[in-house]
Amino acid sequence: MHYLPQPAPSAAQVAPAYHRECFQELHFYLNLNFMNAIIIYCGSDTGLSLRFEGFRTMFCRFFAVLLVCICAIPAQGGDWPQFRGPDRDNISRETGMLRSWPAGGPKILWKIPVSQGYAGAAIKGGRVYVNDYDETKKAHLVRCLSLETGKDIWQWSYPVEIRPNHGITRTVPSVGQNLVFSFDPKCRFHALDIKTGKPVWQKDLVKEYKATIPGWYAGQNPLLEGKQVLIATGGDALVVAFDQATGKEIWRSPNPANDLMSHASLMPATIAGIRQFLYLTMNKVVGVSASDGRILWTSPFITKIAAVPSPISVGDGRVFVTSGYEAGSAMYQVEKGVSGFSARRLYELTSMQFNSEAHTPILYENHLFAVGSKTRGRFTCLGLDGKVVWQSPVDSSAPGGPRTFDLGGFLLADGLFFALDGRSGILRLFEASTQQYKELASAQILEGEEIWGPMALSDGKLIIRDLNHMVCLQVGRPAGR
Repeated sequence: MHYLPQPAPSAAQVAPAYHRECFQELHFYLNLNFMNAIIIYCGSDTGLSLRFEGFRTMFCRFFAVLLVCICAIPAQGGDWPQFRGPDRDNISRETGMLRSWPAGGPKILWKIPVSQGYAGAAIKGGRVYVNDYDETKKAHLVRCLSLETGKDIWQWSYPVEIRPNHGITRTVPSVGQNLVFSFDPKCRFHALDIKTGKPVWQKDLVKEYKATIPGWYAGQNPLLEGKQVLIATGGDALVVAFDQATGKEIWRSPNPANDLMSHASLMPATIAGIRQFLYLTMNKVVGVSASDGRILWTSPFITKIAAVPSPISVGDGRVFVTSGYEAGSAMYQVEKGVSGFSARRLYELTSMQFNSEAHTPILYENHLFAVGSKTRGRFTCLGLDGKVVWQSPVDSSAPGGPRTFDLGGFLLADGLFFALDGRSGILRLFEASTQQYKELASAQILEGEEIWGPMALSDGKLIIRDLNHMVCLQVGRPAGR
């Protein structure tokens, strides 16, 4: 179904009257200030000196008005165009998040049914892009929705039969300048026109790269990098970079060990001045050159059952890796020498000390934040030395009871964490503190089980989901208000 897109209003149309008046007053003082200086100069006894008494008064008034104007500038809504946001760090740069909620929780703007799964949303230009599945027609379904209303703008589907296995959908679309990239559960890679949903190009990674479909279907999320879109195919190549516009292969990484595609996603990093992509296979962490796909370095890391969280760069050449079940975590030091890159393990943690099963940790203020799957789902602040700084309370006698999150998703914005309890659907808001767990608000939003999908945030609107519904919440000030 197609809907005609509405033209976006101009800044002048959406700006409140007092914003316009503020800048008109600033313009007036700039002109008056300049004229006053000329008058004082021309009226001076020598014609060579300035008297600044009047000028100083006008200058102070000018800065007062300037300060008011700066404070009156509305918050700007940032896009969330791919998995973990524009910088792939799961942090929104938006401000103005609400630090308290009404008794019933933040306002629900819309709620829509979706097929069973965990696939999160991508947001760009006031539109929401979701990988869905039509269980009646047995077709992979890409949907473009209005961020304001949740109504479909367009849909595109592709016939493929998928039997539920811990849900059906897992991947988040990646939205470029003109195309949206969708990776379906059986490893077909689709590029669609961002405005209409019309297919532009497609890759069948099983046929073209001998990729193996993971046991729980594809869970990897495409990475946008300049004019390229990248995906770790496994099979004939480890990683492949495609031209976004045409789908033409730009480069591929060798895969001598014939590593299979994992559920982890590629993560960008710059180490020793070299741009590279980090990837976790089932048995090692890898650094791939962004310029030509060369394997720069590898180091062993043995996962158990599935590799889901992605490796992340934490600064100074260090790379942190974690995985679920009994895999634990490890920190690596990556260095560039005369003969190339090398990696050595700095420390490792058992799964009981810390691991994350479903979500990649967030790096914030030189600490790592995530839900520890082997610590009863406690939200954890971990120092870069591997020592636990704090964990959310688990004691039922603690004020408000235990604060556990199962495998729920989380996101950071404006110094605040939004985190979902994957068992109950309770959304919690707490400070992004390196000192303690300090909760500010909570609300029952979702229901059911396995509430494990990633979140997305844009224009003060948080999109979350459970197995069968997607919900949009107003958690911050919208742009222009």
